[in-house]
Amino acid sequence: MAETPHQAPVAGVGDKPADARLTLAVLGAVLLVCVLVPPVSTEVGRYEAFEALQFALLAVGVPALLATGAPWRRLRLATGPTNVGDRYERTVPGRLRLVDRTAAARRRHREPARSLMYLALDAAVIVAWRLPPSVDAVARHGWISVIEAVLLVGAGIGLWLELVESPPFIPRLGPPHRIAMAAVAMWTIWVAAYLMGLSHSSVYRAYAHMAGRGLSLSADQAVATGIMWFVSLCAFVPVIFSNLVTWLRSDEDPDDALFRLIRDGRRRAQL
Repeated sequence: MAETPHQAPVAGVGDKPADARLTLAVLGAVLLVCVLVPPVSTEVGRYEAFEALQFALLAVGVPALLATGAPWRRLRLATGPTNVGDRYERTVPGRLRLVDRTAAARRRHREPARSLMYLALDAAVIVAWRLPPSVDAVARHGWISVIEAVLLVGAGIGLWLELVESPPFIPRLGPPHRIAMAAVAMWTIWVAAYLMGLSHSSVYRAYAHMAGRGLSLSADQAVATGIMWFVSLCAFVPVIFSNLVTWLRSDEDPDDALFRLIRDGRRRAQL
């Protein structure tokens, strides 16, 4: 009798991990819509704090929730992992879809340089959208926020797929590298926020703060800085600590692993 092929499990009611992921994905989609429509989109043209909130959610919050929520199978872009062997490595033959093929290609190419490319791309997009011309354009022309959303969310998801499991995607790097990537990404946003907060005058000409009306310049910038710090802190710190715990609990001595990483980095630099 022919062996019945294993079927991909279907997440249904009572499947708590899948339900939790779905909740995160839905929350990410809701936040994406909320920051692009009134009242947030209206206030973006008036206050730097709202612009910072929109930016932080598009650059960090929404990509983190969508990647962690892994909505690929529910969007019919993937068949999902099977119950045969490794839950991510094997899928049902003949049913591979776009995300399945992409995830399989990523598993074949685990070079750190590929992961660093996504980090560099995300950092470049973040810096580009914090430049004064970009922020002023968003404040004056609300429709540009849609372009900003596409670029920030797209680059952000690429980065977060290197940091968290998003079935059928799995991170290509080990915990030490993920800790470093998360820290660099977080500090990129923190530095941008810090430079804005230190300025005694607004670096964005689109925002005119009039005495006695709304937030003062200093208060607006302080709130904007705090929002960017807080959102990135909430997103990246759990990734850093969870990977740190995983690293410390592994059978491998963390000091030996760290020394090997440094040695490998020096060797690649000499090549």
